[in-house]
Order: sequence, then structure tokens, then C-alpha cells
Amino acid sequence: MKKRILTWIAGCFITAVSFAATTPSAEGASYFVDDQQIETLFENSQDISLSAAAEVMNMTQGSNAVAMNNAQFASGDKNFVAAILLNFFLGGLGIHRLYLGTKTMTWIGYILTCGGIFGIVPFVDLIVLIINNQDISPYVGNPKFFMWGGGNM
Repeated sequence: MKKRILTWIAGCFITAVSFAATTPSAEGASYFVDDQQIETLFENSQDISLSAAAEVMNMTQGSNAVAMNNAQFASGDKNFVAAILLNFFLGGLGIHRLYLGTKTMTWIGYILTCGGIFGIVPFVDLIVLIINNQDISPYVGNPKFFMWGGGNM
């Protein structure tokens, strides 16, 4: 009985403190948003397409930097550490397979099988990635549900 009363008192105290912390102060009351100025800003703005943004980037950074970024993305170089971290933290969702370039249905299969057969498949994926850390290219773009199975090694 004493524990329930103490728990109730502690809960009331925490609730009172949290409400006191969320009340607006005098400093916060002086803040003012001019809606008319914001509307004017939006009316005078221009929508641009992605290609127009790329052209602006191309002009400001130079064509070599953009071409180098596109070449690196197109080459399919995947970072071993990023794959391991994604597998460790988000392996049950198959996000590491998405990063490695697997087709959409494979990582959706991870989700539909409760984290890759209840977490077994991502765990084995993690071990395989750690063991084969020098060359993860067989796993990049691998369409199989079990990325370690078969003749890709």
C-alpha cells in the first residue's frame, strides 16, 4: 500500500514538473511570426526541377566534381563498414541488402519473414560479411534471398 501511494505521489510530482517546464515563458511570448511575409516569400519563389538543380550545381562546383560523384555512384563501390553497421542495426528489415543493391522483393522478403526467418538470415549475413570483409562484391546486387548461397562466391 505504501509503495502504491509513493508511486502515485512520484507520478503526480513528475507530471507537475513536466507541465511547469512546458508553460510559455515571457521570452517565448515575445516571439512573433509574420504570416504575410511568409506568404509573400512563397509567392515570389520559383519551383525548380531536379535537372535544373543539377545544372546549378554543375555551374557552381564545376563539371569535374559532378562527373566524379556520378562515376563513383555508378561504379557500385559499396563500403564494407556501412554494410556491417546497417546489418547490425537494421538487419531484420533487410536494409543492408537494399544498400548492397539487391532487388526490392528480396528485402521485402526479409520484412515478410519476420526479420529474415526470425533474425537468423541477417545474423548469418553479418557473419558472412565479417568473414569476407576484403571483397564484398559477390554480395553487391545479389538477387538471392540467401546471399551467401550458391555459386557467387
